[in-house]
Amino acid sequence: MNPVRGPLQRIIGALHRVENAAVFVVFMATIILPILEAAGRPLGFSLSGGAEYVSHLVLWLTFLGGLSATRASKHLRLSTADLVRHPGLRVVLGVFSSGAAAGVSMVLAYASWQVVAVSRADGVVLPIGLPVWLSECVMPVALAIMALRFVWRAPGGWVGRGIALAFLPVGLLFDHFPDLVMGSPLLFSGVVVVAAVFGAPVFVAMAGVGMLLYFTDETPVSAISAEIYRLISSPTIPAIPLLTACGYLLAEAQAAERLVRFFKALFGWMPGGVSVLVTAVCAIFTTFTGGSGVTIIALGGLAMGMLASDHYPERFRLGHVTATSSLGLLFPPSLPVILYAVVVSTSPDISVGADRLYLAGLVPGVLMIVLVAAYGVWVGRKVEPPRPSFDWAELGAAAWAAKWELSVPLVVIVLFAGGFASMVEAAAIAAAYALVVECFITRDIHPVHELPAVITKAGLLVGAVLVLLAAAMGLSAYCLVEAELPDLMLEWVQQHIESPWVFLLALNGILLLLGSILEIYSAIVILPPILAPMALYYGVDPVHLGIIFLANLELGFLTPPVGLNLFLAATRFEVPMVKVYRAIVPYLVILFVSVMIITYVPALSVGVSKLFDDQEKAHVVDDLAQPAVLQVAPNPRPFAEQGGGADGASLPRGSTVGGGDHRGLGDDGDRTPRPDAHQGGGLSGAEPGGQDPESRGFGRGDGDHAETDRAPPGDSRG
Repeated sequence: MNPVRGPLQRIIGALHRVENAAVFVVFMATIILPILEAAGRPLGFSLSGGAEYVSHLVLWLTFLGGLSATRASKHLRLSTADLVRHPGLRVVLGVFSSGAAAGVSMVLAYASWQVVAVSRADGVVLPIGLPVWLSECVMPVALAIMALRFVWRAPGGWVGRGIALAFLPVGLLFDHFPDLVMGSPLLFSGVVVVAAVFGAPVFVAMAGVGMLLYFTDETPVSAISAEIYRLISSPTIPAIPLLTACGYLLAEAQAAERLVRFFKALFGWMPGGVSVLVTAVCAIFTTFTGGSGVTIIALGGLAMGMLASDHYPERFRLGHVTATSSLGLLFPPSLPVILYAVVVSTSPDISVGADRLYLAGLVPGVLMIVLVAAYGVWVGRKVEPPRPSFDWAELGAAAWAAKWELSVPLVVIVLFAGGFASMVEAAAIAAAYALVVECFITRDIHPVHELPAVITKAGLLVGAVLVLLAAAMGLSAYCLVEAELPDLMLEWVQQHIESPWVFLLALNGILLLLGSILEIYSAIVILPPILAPMALYYGVDPVHLGIIFLANLELGFLTPPVGLNLFLAATRFEVPMVKVYRAIVPYLVILFVSVMIITYVPALSVGVSKLFDDQEKAHVVDDLAQPAVLQVAPNPRPFAEQGGGADGASLPRGSTVGGGDHRGLGDDGDRTPRPDAHQGGGLSGAEPGGQDPESRGFGRGDGDHAETDRAPPGDSRG
């Protein structure tokens, strides 16, 4: 044994444990702070600077989690890299991709340090006296270590690492050879895009292209890092790590077995009952975990075994488990819904609240589940397996055993929709609820030996997602503002497509194609800011567009040749890809039909959402009739300091800041109501206003989208 290697490994192992401990501590603090704010509000207690603390915790969680994701090679990548089969070529492309990732990460570290330097010059401090710039140092430090880790993980041994290391100084070109970069922007952009296609993380391509675009536009590359920091400070972003923690706690416990027992008691007696049970359990699990990958890995073996025991054909078993693992993205507390709401609201004149999307997604989500379950019933009738009789006692016992898991979505819905807590506070309570249940009630997770590992795994996914989202926001800011890409695309679409129906058909085709190539979070952060203005022009309600988008992603998971679920199923069940393709064909047809129904019957989505509008509009109108309400409190603090709560989002309905109600205020905590606040219909006052009642559009209605001066074809408005 190498005498040096042993001590070195121990040192590296110790550093990894310190890193994991830091992720755990920061994650737990992120859960606790919003709960303290929610619990203290009825008692008149409020954390001074609570919003700032949560923002900085999420900043640390983003980059510590991103650091862990780099160590574990868990950053989100395009599935196209798996198509390369030649071993030698895979090594060459792996070295190239690792080097490009290292080079871009080092440039990001340099740009982040410039942001820290500006913050240090400003001299701003947190309420506890800690300089803000000191907390922000986590950005350049983590990114620099990520660059070194990309080099270390390059294939090909020391030769590969040496080649990847040579990419690190490329960032010096920005400072010392600007003319070279300015003269070849397409070359450098092509390098990072090709690197992403063949294995580099998607955030590398987005950040790299974004920096090149800003640089060629004579804007400092630190603009990307500034966008990262701006995003992390968004009031709804903390809900992402909190709901991720909730999902991981349920996935690591025995929740799946309890849910299976409950749905078996509920559906097992009917023809095809086991297939219905698999559909329901997989959909609920995907709702908790935010993506179908975890569902196939966690439930795939159990679901396949249950279908096999009832003598379902092998092809049906494979297709059914693969397809049902893509359902459930439209239900609360699904993470992609919140992420979509955050991303699409970066588009000018468009703002969509997560609460509106959850309401609008209920009927479409149920429709997709019912159609898939109906096919399972049809196959089950032909198989005719022995079925148990319905047993009320077993149903009651199973429901009682699964009561904690079944109540998690209700906790989020009641707290948030009932106006008792903001979205972030409800997410924090749900995470703490799942933690207490699985650690101290069911005792599936040991609070000392297992809980830190579960939270660390959740932090790894959070880091991968938020780093990607932050990089995408930097690129999107350039495309939306500097390059005016949506306007250019809208002009092209106007010239070639006149009918909203044809536009929706083309939209579904594009989403289906890209959804089969892009990982779900990549698709969400790239496409909505570009598609939303075009859809709005054709009168497509932004809420309706969100449901169409997410429904297409569920279908895209299953679309050959590179749908994510297809790869996961082939790997999990050890079958050839071609066999998975054949098994999934009936479900492609079923889900395509459901997507078409959702697309061309907007009442299924926006109709449900509008049922809750009138009451909320009345609340907002009443508030705007009392413009001085925020100034009646003794010694009021600026609302921007309080952030409306520990999460920085607007307080739940009926809450006050120093005795004043503030519904209708924007999410940024400004005292001035937004111009469209009197028309918004959302619970948090974050939704855009309605349009002229005379306006005509596809699925358009009061309170569903922002004001716009773009008229759909055939509309008489100017």
